[in-house]
Amino acid sequence: MADNIQKEMLKTISILMTTAFAFVAGSAWNEAIQALLNEFLEQGSALIGMLIYAVVVTIIAVIVTLFIGRLMGKVGIDIEDE
Repeated sequence: MADNIQKEMLKTISILMTTAFAFVAGSAWNEAIQALLNEFLEQGSALIGMLIYAVVVTIIAVIVTLFIGRLMGKVGIDIEDE
């Protein structure tokens, strides 16, 4: 019973950590990358830069999420039950 509770706590913590990481990383880099794009791109091409930025951030978020999921799998916690 205690083992199930501990696994459930680790599962919940891993989900919260993944969500928090995505939020903090997005917030931290958003303005810096916007400023960088505004500096190097003309006003009309800023939209293309923002789309590239969104794709790159999405790829990074997926990789980190998969990494955390694999770590939880090694511990024996299946986070795909949700």
